[in-house]
Amino acid sequence: MFNLSGKVALVTGGRRGMGKSHALFLARQGAKVIVTDINENECAPVVEEINAAGGEAMCVKMDVSDKADVDSAFDQAIRKFGRLDILVNNAGIYIQKPAMELSEEEWDKTITVNLKGQFLCAKRAAKEMSKNKWGRIINIASVASGQVGIGIAGGAHYTASKGGVIGMSETLAIEWAPLGINVNVIAPGAIDTPMVQAAQMPKDAMDAMLSRVPLKRIGKPEEVSAMIVFLASNEASYITGATFYVDGGWLAA
Repeated sequence: MFNLSGKVALVTGGRRGMGKSHALFLARQGAKVIVTDINENECAPVVEEINAAGGEAMCVKMDVSDKADVDSAFDQAIRKFGRLDILVNNAGIYIQKPAMELSEEEWDKTITVNLKGQFLCAKRAAKEMSKNKWGRIINIASVASGQVGIGIAGGAHYTASKGGVIGMSETLAIEWAPLGINVNVIAPGAIDTPMVQAAQMPKDAMDAMLSRVPLKRIGKPEEVSAMIVFLASNEASYITGATFYVDGGWLAA
């Protein structure tokens, strides 16, 4: 099960954290992986780890918010591997800032990277996937995404972008189903990543948050990657337009 041999996957924001974990997991299941990030040099260790384990990967610089950069990165991937089957839209930013202090520039940057960036990559990926009538697009949102999700103080811009990802994905799933492309969302809860660490949440705030999680701990990137592999596989052939919360039970509490 979950055999991805012969498939080609592209992971955005793949140099560290969940992106790195997703790339490694996809490679272990047999996929050839394009690891992309705005910092190409930091992608190299991920690619080296995949290749050393017997996989095949390449590193490409890509700023997801820049269409020309996106097209260039996808062009390089297609020249190398000849096709694209799986996209993991992982790249994202979060700078905690109270709404009353949030500048227009900070709002625009967050929406541009987290939402527009996912659209640009999904659109280009769909064009490639449609050639083979098979594709998996997996967009990363957040437990903080509105409706059944939760709010996060200091994250109006972030939660707006992640809620947008879910709405966008549901529509893309409908539009691209006739092309053989499944579009789904993973919405992680509290996961131990460099971005979470950079937010420098005070210990008492972190403890208060984790007290609401039934499993009483922060999640690991690998626990999200397992869902990535499932949604990328043939075993998920009848799943599209869905959002999967990997949150330790946070929303159920």
